Amino acid sequence: MANYFFPQVLFHPLIFRHFLFVFIAVVPSSLSAQNGSLTGRVLDADSQSAMEYATISIYHTSDSSLITGTITDEGGIFTVDQLPVTPIYYVVQFIGYQSFSSDVLTVDTEVNLGDIILKINSGDLDEVVVTSKALTAAYKLDKQVYDTKQFKNAVGGNASDVLKNLPSVSVDAVGEISVRGANGFQVMINGRPVQGDPRTILSQISANSIHDIEIVTAPSAKYDPDGNAGIINIKTSKALEDGNYLVANVLMGLPSIESYDNQNNAPRYGADITYNTKKGKWDFSGALDYRRYDISGRRVGYVNTYIDEILTEFPSFGERSFDEINYSARGAVNFSPSNNETWSLGIYAGKRTKDRTADILYQNQQRVLIPQDQFLGTEVYYDLYRQKGDVYDGGTRLNSLTFFNENLRIRKSDFLIASFDYAHTFRDQSRLKISSLYERTILGGPTDNANLRYPNISEVYQLQVNDNVNPLDGVRAQIDYSRKIGENSWESGYQFRHLSHPGDFEYFDRDLQNQVWVENPQFTNAIDLTRSIHSVYSQISGMVDHFHYTGGLRLEHFDRKVGIERPEEVYSLSSLNLFPSILFGFDLTESSKIKAGYSKRIERTTTFKMTPFPEREHSETLEQGDAELLPEYIDLMELGYVKYWGDNSFFTTVYYRNVQNVINRVNTVFNDTILNRIYTNVGRAQAIGVELGATVYPIDKWQAYIGGNIYNYQIEGHLFDEEINTSNSVYSINANTNYSFSPTFSMQLSFNYLSERVTAQGRDSEFYNPSLNVRKSFWDNRLVATLQWQNIDLGLWNANEQRITTYRAPFFTTTNYIYEVDIVQLNITYHLNQVSKKVKLPESEFGDKEFD
Repeated sequence: MANYFFPQVLFHPLIFRHFLFVFIAVVPSSLSAQNGSLTGRVLDADSQSAMEYATISIYHTSDSSLITGTITDEGGIFTVDQLPVTPIYYVVQFIGYQSFSSDVLTVDTEVNLGDIILKINSGDLDEVVVTSKALTAAYKLDKQVYDTKQFKNAVGGNASDVLKNLPSVSVDAVGEISVRGANGFQVMINGRPVQGDPRTILSQISANSIHDIEIVTAPSAKYDPDGNAGIINIKTSKALEDGNYLVANVLMGLPSIESYDNQNNAPRYGADITYNTKKGKWDFSGALDYRRYDISGRRVGYVNTYIDEILTEFPSFGERSFDEINYSARGAVNFSPSNNETWSLGIYAGKRTKDRTADILYQNQQRVLIPQDQFLGTEVYYDLYRQKGDVYDGGTRLNSLTFFNENLRIRKSDFLIASFDYAHTFRDQSRLKISSLYERTILGGPTDNANLRYPNISEVYQLQVNDNVNPLDGVRAQIDYSRKIGENSWESGYQFRHLSHPGDFEYFDRDLQNQVWVENPQFTNAIDLTRSIHSVYSQISGMVDHFHYTGGLRLEHFDRKVGIERPEEVYSLSSLNLFPSILFGFDLTESSKIKAGYSKRIERTTTFKMTPFPEREHSETLEQGDAELLPEYIDLMELGYVKYWGDNSFFTTVYYRNVQNVINRVNTVFNDTILNRIYTNVGRAQAIGVELGATVYPIDKWQAYIGGNIYNYQIEGHLFDEEINTSNSVYSINANTNYSFSPTFSMQLSFNYLSERVTAQGRDSEFYNPSLNVRKSFWDNRLVATLQWQNIDLGLWNANEQRITTYRAPFFTTTNYIYEVDIVQLNITYHLNQVSKKVKLPESEFGDKEFD
């Protein structure tokens, strides 16, 4: 890896020349101090974390007239230059916090004010929502920040369980997470971009370790441009000051109330522990996590095809369950030889296994439709089947076969990740940050498929096995520099990413007569994907009176090569792209504000979606990618409003998303009993929507929160030489209400709902889940017990199930996925000392995206 890494970082001509010019032109001026200047850093009193976008105003002492002002950068740092040599005072403000006013001073040289601490103002909630002096939500220029502790239904779960409560987020039956209707968002852990599959990444992070979550829906140029729905940044917790911090959690699941006739029970248990010790210049962090979380369920399906006047129908039903085991260890050490310098080293290693069992009974029938039995349409035959509970009985029967399919798909991931970071703050408060990451992940796992006679399942009709091994190597290096230019904050940086991901796919059929395995050349192949990305960015932030702004530009060049073994081919793609962004904010009053933003984004395809040969998923389905898939290019625009009154808050955001080269997974007919799922570029997609949220306190002990999102989604383009134009409106609701019977005892009821939605080839039904959580704390909140009742159903409705339907001549398929309801579990949490800012532990940059 080292043979190509450093030369590409240092000597890529286009990127290096651009960055060198910017660096030489601007950086040297940072080394000389300005006369008559103030510098400092603004911190949150509770979390000791840096406060970005805090306002610093400089006033004449004589008449209190405003001289100048500025805002803090991402590190909470500010610099005000060219101050007059006259008595002045300064005021530091952040909406929702108590203002800080200084004593009178005269500045005739550079003055470092050090750390300025702001406390939450529980009486004036201009930009935060406070309950018992605890921060629950903050609305900033470029993001919304949510305190995760308010969502009791996520305790003992993972980050996905937290996200499903946020107003812009929805989660469907198979765990697909969407932000404003798009599932291609970028995940960050403590500000570090992670190029993994969001479902996998978020399922690995314990909800108990999360301090808050940031939703960045219109990211600025300093962020990676990946993700068509923006960015989700997960922040974890650590100790405040010198001393020790520990949090330990134990999850115990009660036996399943409903077994769904699954072959095995669904155990659920786990434990995690995070420890942090800080003393002087050293900061050590470590975490261990183990989680076994199985889900019972079943699926009921129906498929028909019409080929050469032959109607084939195969209804099915049976078990569809998941067994999931995750365990990992993480460690990090930070060394700060001075207040201006920090060195960080982290390591993360672990194993993941997810088994999907699909043991299904199929009833196949084929009939020739003679002339008097005119073909009615694939949808019509499903309607007839649904009405009668049996397949079509017209035409001439060719054959029928009832068989039992045992299918077990195992996905494994063994990984090791190492990261290194360095940060230095110069005398004038300009900052230099260097970071790097290396990841080695072994992905893969077998799929066993057996078709057995029914009801005598000891007789084997067909036996198949396919396996794949996909070692992944990823490297990332980045350098960022920030400083003040006049009253503005300037940031610029360079980034390099490289991914190498080969894969060997083997498929064997069992020769039942000779009892030997025979390679199937149709499904056996190999792929080798490499991708390199070079990028530079620059952006400016500042304020004028009540007007805040950020504007920037990111230039990126990427190369992608996909090599296939059979036949031997290489597909190449190279592109140079510009990603502009601009954000505006205006404080209408002390309790209301508006903001607007635009951001250009890109959604890159995974290796899985570019594998151009079919892979057998189960009896009726193949999956296949496209080595020539184009990345999606996205334009994001939004306009928002925030209002506070008393202890209540309300926000709304209107947004527009335009996607070029939109990628859809669509079905084609492989043969009369097997469908092939293919990933392909369809055309253009547009979404226009509005997002709303409110937190109200009807009485002192009762909090109610509701968030919603409604949008219209339209796809225009071509699918297999056929023009498509689909449009529909979708809405989601996430709500909870919390009542505190006493300071140590509370109850919360939550409800998550996603409406029916139209897809490129069909529709997905509505999906919803209610839950109830009871919380009791002991020993001054050091010990907390939470009893959870997830996916409440009681046989009264259809919680935690969703029907997926696709159709287009000559096929129709519909499957109802029914997953476990009425899950009861107990989570016990113990805290040593108070939590605060993030524990910066390394996370997957590449491999998680391919674990699916």
